[in-house]
Amino acid sequence: MNKEEILKTLEIVKSNSKKRNFKQGIDLIINLKSIDLKKNKVDGFVTLSKSIKKRRVGAFVDVDLKDQAKENCDVVILKDEFVKYKDKKLVKKLANQADFFIAQDHLMPQVASVFGRFLGSRGKMPNPKIGGVIPPKTNLKPLVERLNKTLRLEAKGGSMIKTLIGNEESNVEDVVNNVMSVHETLMGLLPKGKENIKNFVLKLSMGIPVRIGEKEEDVKKRLELKEEESKPKKKEMKKDGKA
Repeated sequence: MNKEEILKTLEIVKSNSKKRNFKQGIDLIINLKSIDLKKNKVDGFVTLSKSIKKRRVGAFVDVDLKDQAKENCDVVILKDEFVKYKDKKLVKKLANQADFFIAQDHLMPQVASVFGRFLGSRGKMPNPKIGGVIPPKTNLKPLVERLNKTLRLEAKGGSMIKTLIGNEESNVEDVVNNVMSVHETLMGLLPKGKENIKNFVLKLSMGIPVRIGEKEEDVKKRLELKEEESKPKKKEMKKDGKA
């Protein structure tokens, strides 16, 4: 896979998808093969060259980082406020208020005890792999900026990874670079690298999926076949008096 293939596929995706009255996202789907996800968990993070959308960041901090956290983060929970989160409803609500959480390193035992059950099940515990566990006197601004360009790559049931890499209005070069970043990261996450990848697929939110490298004539044939298959259903509905 190279940049020219990605760019061509992106053009095919856009030209063969219906216009919608909202801005569609661009999804990247990676279909895996020859991998047992029970034995080889695929779960990692990629930092893109260009942010796709604003990511909400929550912070568990002590008073020394209070001002920085309130300036840069979307949700701030001070050490002295942990006690009120004994209420499980508040913790559940908190888990939905941010995409990523960060925490000062000396607070991690308390964060794990109070919030771990709910944040852990959602994959949102402060993660040192992305700089989410921070030492004293950390400059939060560059960390939050980096998190705004960070995506989680996780293979779930069906041996597939799906992630948003742009939208219809994104600069095409940025989208291509984002695909390349995901590809490069996956090479380090998968046990056998490219041998574990069946194909890469691009699609708009409501559009037809197109394999990277697929010819446009093959895509058009699939669209024609899909339209033909839908015609008998419309006729049957009319006969039944339901249309």
